[in-house]
This record gives sequence, structure tokens and C-alpha cells, in this order.
Amino acid sequence: MNNILIHPTYFPSISHFVAMAQANSVTFEMEDNFQKQTNRNRMYIYSPNGVQLLNIPIKHSKEAHQKTKDVRLETAFDWQKQHFKSLEAAYRTSPFFEYFEDAISPIFTKKHTFLMDLNLETIEIVKKCLGVTFEAQKTSEYFHEVPGLLDLRLLANGKKDTSTFESYTQVFEEKHGYLNNLSILDLLFNEGRYAKEYLLAQSL
Repeated sequence: MNNILIHPTYFPSISHFVAMAQANSVTFEMEDNFQKQTNRNRMYIYSPNGVQLLNIPIKHSKEAHQKTKDVRLETAFDWQKQHFKSLEAAYRTSPFFEYFEDAISPIFTKKHTFLMDLNLETIEIVKKCLGVTFEAQKTSEYFHEVPGLLDLRLLANGKKDTSTFESYTQVFEEKHGYLNNLSILDLLFNEGRYAKEYLLAQSL
């Protein structure tokens, strides 16, 4: 998986990070049109009640097709505080939440204007926490087909992402069983420094 093309999403799924951890070069799609009901503005975590969706509210545009990079965050709701509280409820008792809390928490107080900037920053934060390295590039125009790059843009659509991975210990596993391919934060908080080894051992 040398050179891949991928959408920047909000604290991406484990499948995203399996792809990125194993890539030499990652090209981020910057020129696509925003699609609702995708992980561009949402992540899934393992809450005490099972799978929980954390959705970022965005300002709706009158344009029929708005580019993802132009999508602005809705600031009328304090979604950041709500998301961090949900993460605390889900992972406060996990082995590595406190270890990574200081690295993760600033994203929930910083005021971003654009969704794309927020997503790229969440990827950068987790990349550092994991100790993963890859060369990153950005697209400057949109192509349906991109020769020379492995096109993994469909991973941004959770319904089309059918990746399944080896199980690891999760906080509420005894209540709800193992939940596959959640946000990378689930793996990070549960596996800590072993998360990188896990990612390198998986196949898409």
C-alpha cells in the first residue's frame, strides 16, 4: 500500500489509519463535494450503551454542491464540550485515556472555522500519538480516477467500508461484545503504544 488517496475525516476510522500507517505517501482529497451521512463530520465510539455516533454540526449551504473544504462548522451548539464529555464517559476507565488526554483535549476547545482544517488536525494529533510517519500531500483538483494512487476515498463512507479487523480489548466488551472499525480513538485509548503494531498487522 505505497501511495494512497483518502478523505480527511473526523478522528478517522481504524480502517483509515490501517491504510495510512502502511502507506509511504498519503494524498488527502481536498477537492471533493461534501456528502452527508459520511464520516467527513462524524465518528463512532464505544459508549457504555454500545456504538455512539458523534456528529459535528455544519452550516448548511444554499449551493447544491459545496466542496468539503468550504464547509463551515456550526458554532451555535457547544458540540465540542458534548463530544469530549462523551469521550470521557466512554474511555475514562480505558488503560490509556489519561496518557493521551492532554494531546487530544485541545481540539475540543480550539475554534476552527472549517471542517477540513479540523479533520486534518485530528489526523495530525493521532499520527503523533501513534508514532506513525508518512509523507502527506493534498490534491489541487478533483479526478474520478487517479493513476498511480490506491483510491481509498470510499472509506469515508461508513456504509461502504466493510473492513473487518482482529479484535482487541474494549472497555464495555463484556456488555456489548467486540465492536469493529470504530474511530481510531477507540484503539488508541485501549491499546496505547501497541496501537501502531496493531495497525501494521492488519489488512484492508
